[in-house]
Amino acid sequence: MQLAMAAGSVTLGIDLGTTSVKAALLEAAPDDPSGFVVLASCARAARAEVEAESAAAGPQGREQDVRRIVQALNECLAALPRQQLRRVGGVGVSGQMHGVLFWKVGQGCEWTEGDAASVFEPRAVSHLVTWQDGRCSSSFLASLPQPESHLSVATGFGCATIFWLLKNSPELLKSYDAAGTIQDYVVAMLCGLPRPLMSDQNAASWGYFNTCSQSWNMEILKASGFPVHLLPDIAEPGTMAGRTSRVWFEIPKGTQVGVALGDLQASVYSCMAQRTDAVLNISTSVQLAAPMPPGFQPAQTPDPAAPVAYFPYFHSTYLGVAASLNGGNVLATFVHMLVQWMADLGLEVEESTVYSRMIQAAAQQRDTCLTITPTVLGERHLPDQLASVTRISSSDLSLGHVTRALCRGIVQNLHSMLPFQQLKEWGVQRVMGSGSALSRNEVLKQEVQRAFPLPVSFGQDVDAAVGAALVLLRRPIKQKEP
Repeated sequence: MQLAMAAGSVTLGIDLGTTSVKAALLEAAPDDPSGFVVLASCARAARAEVEAESAAAGPQGREQDVRRIVQALNECLAALPRQQLRRVGGVGVSGQMHGVLFWKVGQGCEWTEGDAASVFEPRAVSHLVTWQDGRCSSSFLASLPQPESHLSVATGFGCATIFWLLKNSPELLKSYDAAGTIQDYVVAMLCGLPRPLMSDQNAASWGYFNTCSQSWNMEILKASGFPVHLLPDIAEPGTMAGRTSRVWFEIPKGTQVGVALGDLQASVYSCMAQRTDAVLNISTSVQLAAPMPPGFQPAQTPDPAAPVAYFPYFHSTYLGVAASLNGGNVLATFVHMLVQWMADLGLEVEESTVYSRMIQAAAQQRDTCLTITPTVLGERHLPDQLASVTRISSSDLSLGHVTRALCRGIVQNLHSMLPFQQLKEWGVQRVMGSGSALSRNEVLKQEVQRAFPLPVSFGQDVDAAVGAALVLLRRPIKQKEP
């Protein structure tokens, strides 16, 4: 069954990112069926990082407080025009991939009626263990069963995290009966779903999912004692997960809500105008993605050492993706280090001031011989790799030199994973840039143009939210078959 949105209605797109939550209200362009107008948008910092619930995770654990993420979402919605929210006919949601949180069905949230809006607050939920989580060591990953999938399993992937919790914190798993990504959770709460739904985009990001059969590796997982009852049901991206069970910030009860998308796919969808476009997103992490030809099927044997992975997109097509763990987070680490050094010297300075000054200094320093390999977080295909600084000379130690070398290193690291020559072989003729770290950093933009000698166009930092809305705006939403 296909459900078209009412003429003249507005679509809300939401992106639940690692460092911020974004929302955008879109309307179809009156004179262009494929065009759209962004009526309003909003972004709020999540500031959700917390210590791991399991002490055994150690310093490698990376978790976020779901309550803070939802609070940032509520702040975004409250900042949007109320008269436009009343016109919303569909809600699209995307978010950070790979991560996992748990909740109790029927107790995952509590709805409250405020003075200005009806909102939901998380209740019986765990922390979100994010894609940045490093608790699964190489030896632990090697002890896991081989997946029946073309995608490898890495630390920070949902199924790997559940395996780790099964071994190290089984009591935590016993407290809950549902699991999903943060975007799956939000969709489930909005619609009051009895079981979470997950698109193949997010399922593939968890591992142990076969994209050809569109199913979890149930037999492999059951044989290893994996709690398969926690695995969400699978739905095609672009289908309807349900309808809002209540009025939500003036959005009418019964409004269609799409199955949650991966933020990578949503960003690509908002930016890719032609099949000859590649999309480069630099936010907390970095992704460079290009569409594979129709009919492409990846080899069904995972290759953990391969720097390029193939993730499901829409209509059974795939994206070739180089996904680096080291992006805006590396710049943030550098800024934090500088601020900490200043504090150790008895000086106080805001991180925002340091960031703007260092980008200004690097913009004036057009070149450097200093070389920085920025892989402080390793990479999924090289998990034990660390960062390094080489070719250090006394003339290259200014803030401008170091920042220029750091930005260049981030881009060059990505280029080493997916070189310009490979993009040309795939038929790529243009690079579309997006993401918060890229949109506000002129030095990164310069380095992208230097590394990829193709026409480059830069977008905004709300692209994933726009993409989540566009999927609903451009396509009739299909009801998921019962």
